[in-house]
Amino acid sequence: MRLPYYVLDVFTETRFAGNPLAVVLEADALSADRMQAIAREFNLPETVFVLKAQNRAHTARVRIFTPAAELPFAGHPTVGTAVLLADLRNPTPSNDNGGERDSLVVLEEGIGPVRVGVRSRAGQQPFAEFDAPKLPADSGSVLSNERLAAALSLIPAEIGFENHKPSRYTAGNTFVFVPVASLEAIAKARVAQASWDAAFSGQSPVGAYLYCRQTVHATSAFHARMFAPAMGIAEDPATGSAAVNFAGVIQRFDQCPDGHHKRTIEQGFEMGRPSFIALSFTVEGGNLAAVRIGGHAVRVAEGTIEV
Repeated sequence: MRLPYYVLDVFTETRFAGNPLAVVLEADALSADRMQAIAREFNLPETVFVLKAQNRAHTARVRIFTPAAELPFAGHPTVGTAVLLADLRNPTPSNDNGGERDSLVVLEEGIGPVRVGVRSRAGQQPFAEFDAPKLPADSGSVLSNERLAAALSLIPAEIGFENHKPSRYTAGNTFVFVPVASLEAIAKARVAQASWDAAFSGQSPVGAYLYCRQTVHATSAFHARMFAPAMGIAEDPATGSAAVNFAGVIQRFDQCPDGHHKRTIEQGFEMGRPSFIALSFTVEGGNLAAVRIGGHAVRVAEGTIEV
């Protein structure tokens, strides 16, 4: 049996940047084990399998796999799959037919239905933005700076800046958030496997999300890296589900006033895959009331895979 697939680069307007994603269509007949094997074959940070929606009002059901495990929810698969399905359903407009198209895509994910708005304009790469299906919540204590530093090949003095301290948040996927003092320090970070295994054994976060206030681009608010070796991802070029949680980190330490806020997160630069994640969040009564994640996606390749 041959199934059609597409490869997209997500959180970028440029091919061969951003976070690569494989999307396999018409995957209803595949078992979970077969999906996992195909994800290992593609060996990209995530592979999405598109199935018929269980609710006829929704666009599709999707299952998301890293090379090592299935995830209930992930950001760049949500953005990339929504862009692809919207474009397959109604191809990108040209100037001849007005040059604009707005679509709503509803994806059934393990976490529940995720609503995604897709904006297409002639001459531009499509942009998709989704409402976070869950708000970030503090998920408990974190390791000492000394143990985190050892796991990430840093020194303890390089962890933390201003009032930011390591934290742990979940919104479907759990991440440990590690503030790093500078761009110079964050560039040195590497997974020290033995120390990593010892530090995170039994904790089971998806990964460690490092961030600093210094950025490469003046329009970015934070620079980030994300390591998830247990998920088969040595380093991720862009992590949308972590960005959902990061809204909780920002509100905890920066205490944004009530209202609507926007931040651009840059990631993937150390890997040669620059990515830009648009994070927006609403604060009401000092607490997060809504979180949205957005980004562009570029179609790179298509074909069929023998399954």
